[in-house]
Amino acid sequence: MLNDTTLLLDLDGVSVARVERLADGRRRVHLVTADEAARACPACGVFATRVKGSAVTRPRDLPHGESGWEFRWPKRRWWCREAGCPRRSFTEQIPQIPAGARLTARLRGAAGRRIRDAGSTVIQAARDPHLSWPTVMEAFRTQARDVTEAPLPQVTVLGIDETRRGRPRWERDADTDKWRPTRDRWHTGFADALGHGGLLGQVEGRTAADVLAWLATTDLDWRKGIGHIAIDMSATYRAAIRVGLPHATVVSTTSTWSSSPTKCCP
Repeated sequence: MLNDTTLLLDLDGVSVARVERLADGRRRVHLVTADEAARACPACGVFATRVKGSAVTRPRDLPHGESGWEFRWPKRRWWCREAGCPRRSFTEQIPQIPAGARLTARLRGAAGRRIRDAGSTVIQAARDPHLSWPTVMEAFRTQARDVTEAPLPQVTVLGIDETRRGRPRWERDADTDKWRPTRDRWHTGFADALGHGGLLGQVEGRTAADVLAWLATTDLDWRKGIGHIAIDMSATYRAAIRVGLPHATVVSTTSTWSSSPTKCCP
């Protein structure tokens, strides 16, 4: 069912059957399934032919207009008649509205990107669309993987510096009865000091082992492309560089030691 209202909705897999105005001014949008793949069994992929029943779902979507809208989608439940398939029945689903989902994928994605790209807090990103904190936080984790799991941009000048973050935490060892740290108050950041790659990574701690552990997660060709390392007067970082990036030239950038950057020995 293709009509102008369906085009306006722009939600692949469903069409708009009708829209009604509620007493409070909101609009109720009645949807129908428009994707034949929705009746494919999620376990075996075979298209079902026998209907078992139906269920009405009310997935929430991005806000539209001042009064907002709500969805009603009567989904069919199908029998899977494929021999050997462990799934006996299932309800229709589309990529934007998976089975059991209470939110459309585009609403969930928009909430996560608001934190990732716009610098919004989790509370603010949850308050505006009336979502829960855990829901938005999980959406942010999903969106963040697009960045954290993406290949690192090639850099020629790698910046390494420490950042103080919060307070350390300690716990008592049950075997030795001694206190040991469980969270360091110092973090080490790795940044593209010359280009536009920004922050490349961050690890807890500021020891040589912490630096080498992060470098070990990067590709060998990527490390070979680094020609210079920008650090402050840190013997710990310099020791790590000698092991992890022995070909690179170390450059000091601490203004308290020198009014201009000082080239050190590699």
